[in-house]
Amino acid sequence: MRVALMVTCINDAIYPETGKAVVRLLRRLGVEVDFPTAQTCCAQPMVNTGYLDEAVPVVRTFVGAFAGYDAVVTPSGSCAGAVRHQHAIVARRSGDPVLASAVAEVAPRVHELSEFLVDVLGVTDVGAYYPHTVTYHPTCHSLRMLGVGDRPRRLLEAVRGLRLAELPHAEECCGFGGTFAVKNADTSVAMGSDKVRHIRDTGAEVVVAGDNSCLTHIGGLLGRQRSGVRTVHLAEILASTEADVR
Repeated sequence: MRVALMVTCINDAIYPETGKAVVRLLRRLGVEVDFPTAQTCCAQPMVNTGYLDEAVPVVRTFVGAFAGYDAVVTPSGSCAGAVRHQHAIVARRSGDPVLASAVAEVAPRVHELSEFLVDVLGVTDVGAYYPHTVTYHPTCHSLRMLGVGDRPRRLLEAVRGLRLAELPHAEECCGFGGTFAVKNADTSVAMGSDKVRHIRDTGAEVVVAGDNSCLTHIGGLLGRQRSGVRTVHLAEILASTEADVR
């Protein structure tokens, strides 16, 4: 099986350890991963702000970079959702049947990390070890657009040493929402403050999610409160082993 890593813009620019963790994890599970260097943005920021025509060349680059792979894995429910649900809209608007055909070929093969592990590889115990109390925040796109359900929780529950604390009102948005946090800053902060209060109520040392965009927002609020609670991407926990902890 030919597998490619779609690292996403935020991980490439700010959180490279998340992308590295995906590669370490998949290699441990016997999956070799390519990193197509032609990849750029998934076009979600443009589509979400109404610039669909400007998104056309970005989508064209995407399908070119990931053509021919059996699966594309990404540590982002948000970006996976953008590819699977938005690329077809952009392609139809372009009026280019070749692009539409390429999107129809590539988009269904794009998997958020937990989907790939549970549904494609058929594993929940990935051999991870993480001796901390963790609470899980299900991000909006992974929860509502992709429908990942309990896959991340099942993966976390199988991690040795990890204690999973239930997050109250877990399905409520953290308030990030991409440009929403910029355009509606006061509302975003209010929503984030509610989320952070619930996180702190769990007594967890770490809050985990499948999107570093949401963790950036949550982590900023936790940091300003000097809470001591860390934000860690799901991939980094699943890639962790006893050797890493020693």
